[in-house]
Amino acid sequence: MTKYLILGAGPAGLALANRLLDRGEADFLLVEKEAQAGGLCRSAPVDGSPLDTGGGHFLDVRRPKVNEFLFRFMPEDEWETFARDSRISLPFAEISHPFEANIWQMPQDKQVEYLKSIAVAGCNLGTPMPEAFTDWIVWKLGDKIARDYMIPYNQKMFGNDLDQLGTYWLEKLPSVSFDETLLSCLNRKAYGTQPGHARFYYPKKYGYGELWLRMAERLKSKIILGNPVTELDLNGPGVTLADGTKLSARTLVTSIPWTAVEVRGLSESLSERLPRLRHTAVNVTYRADAPDTPAHWVYYPDPSLDYHRILMRKNFCAGSKGCWTETNSVRFHPENEPEGGFSFRNEYAYPLNTRDKPAVMRELLSFAKERNVIGLGRWGEWEHYNSDLTVQLALDLADAL
Repeated sequence: MTKYLILGAGPAGLALANRLLDRGEADFLLVEKEAQAGGLCRSAPVDGSPLDTGGGHFLDVRRPKVNEFLFRFMPEDEWETFARDSRISLPFAEISHPFEANIWQMPQDKQVEYLKSIAVAGCNLGTPMPEAFTDWIVWKLGDKIARDYMIPYNQKMFGNDLDQLGTYWLEKLPSVSFDETLLSCLNRKAYGTQPGHARFYYPKKYGYGELWLRMAERLKSKIILGNPVTELDLNGPGVTLADGTKLSARTLVTSIPWTAVEVRGLSESLSERLPRLRHTAVNVTYRADAPDTPAHWVYYPDPSLDYHRILMRKNFCAGSKGCWTETNSVRFHPENEPEGGFSFRNEYAYPLNTRDKPAVMRELLSFAKERNVIGLGRWGEWEHYNSDLTVQLALDLADAL
């Protein structure tokens, strides 16, 4: 029996394990199903340059303590700093993100159309906030932004049934008031809250995955790679691996998806509710040719296109060419893959913020914690955390343990 058993060698598990070592704790084991550490932040060499196979991941500058910790493994002088340039592709223009802060970049007649729609949005008229996802989008942004961008884009990312989603997470989106939208059109500059990764780091010579490989190297014999967990027993706590190995611990920390393994020891209520957790799979596809834009990435709400986002690798990864697309795997059609391209499927890409998810996760995490099992990170907590926040949570947990 080990003191701490950590499941998943993505940012959560790697940060937790390395922080435990920093604290002088060596009685732990980290288990990862893939042959390479990094989780969704892994990279692979494609067409002469690294490609991030889990999609677009960058290191935000806003958490200096997190970055100070990570720079121990990849020093700051190995990173380039960028001011985020993300855009939205519309039939008549490519505008900066977020939409409502950059209407001023459109032709003037289009500006008028969108401003008139926003002016009569429910939030500006004082009508009660609705509970359904699509109704909330219209209430918040007006029917035109909803129809032309938010609803089709989110359908491409999360599926056509958007009303399975709750609205509790939408307040985290960039906030731009109607007054700020109007001012932006008058003064021809963006107002309002900036989106995440307004400034970010990306490695000068490597893909983002290099950082996590270096963190894994430090762990040496404390990490098991290429041996998936097939069963998690809350009563141990312990796990069974694909090769039949059984491991137990006094405290188990899981950063892997709860629905990806057989979970034993659940209550009757959780046995019924756990399968309600939903997620989306995403295909990341490399394309040698990239659109002519200086943007780092571009959002595509057009329903006729399979993909929802393109990342312009050549604009942030020095010496590279081409781009990669991100496509909900339900929409992915191999016959549309470009000749000479490469595609990577990520079964667990985004946890879905379904209406009942908060209640299910509160019950699950509380029940598990009583049995010395702790959920951590994007999949352990079923939250769409970026890597920097995940690392912060892992450092805090290690300190608390």
